[in-house]
Amino acid sequence: MPSRERVSRAEAIVLRHMDWGEADRLLWLFTRETGKIRVVAKGVRKPRSRKAGHLEPFTRVNLLLAQGRDLPIITQAEMIESHLPLHENLRTMGYAAYIVELLDRFTYEEGENGALYRLLADTLERLCSAPDSAFVVRYYEMRLLDLVGFRPQLTQCVGCGKPILPEDQYFSAAQGGLVCPKCGEKVPGVRAITVDAVRFLRHMQRSSYPEAARLSLKESVDYELEHLMQHYFTYLLERGLNTPAFLSLIDKKGVVR
Repeated sequence: MPSRERVSRAEAIVLRHMDWGEADRLLWLFTRETGKIRVVAKGVRKPRSRKAGHLEPFTRVNLLLAQGRDLPIITQAEMIESHLPLHENLRTMGYAAYIVELLDRFTYEEGENGALYRLLADTLERLCSAPDSAFVVRYYEMRLLDLVGFRPQLTQCVGCGKPILPEDQYFSAAQGGLVCPKCGEKVPGVRAITVDAVRFLRHMQRSSYPEAARLSLKESVDYELEHLMQHYFTYLLERGLNTPAFLSLIDKKGVVR
């Protein structure tokens, strides 16, 4: 007798999608149960499709999946959270796309990771309501680095091992942490980082989100850390990200944060 069709349930966040065939879509999801997966949504591009609105990027959904010949097929989709505020402002939409791209680049289809799923879900929720979206993103970057195994060293010089003093320092992407002023003169490829930025990163690294949110983020520090993080991510991923260019374009057009 033929084997019964395998069916499973999943709670997922839609990372991205692309058109597939005449009326289908291929979706990349990050699920609570099995991490990042690819699935097919059949007929979702048809005008009368009931699933289309539930499967847009950034949405959190409950899914019923049937195992197809090559990839799972979505047979049912029920919205948990639409995150509509993310689509109402170009900057918040850009930030949402950025955090999703970061997660997508650092992960593979390698199985369950509940901590990463919770971080993504919590960050999307925070972006919908937080007064300072940039703060939410800076916190996300530090937590993501922890969870994917690239936690930067911020208390000791990665060159000589001596404690970092409260003064301007350097940062080495290659060595994954702070370099004291003395060693920084001899280490190639380092970038300068101010003492205020160092203090902010340390606060982010050791604090829960409610604790971290007690600290305000100066615009000058945010600008510095935004570029420092892009430098670090580009080194780790061996290529640049796409969304920072979109965010930069928004800044040039004067969109308010």
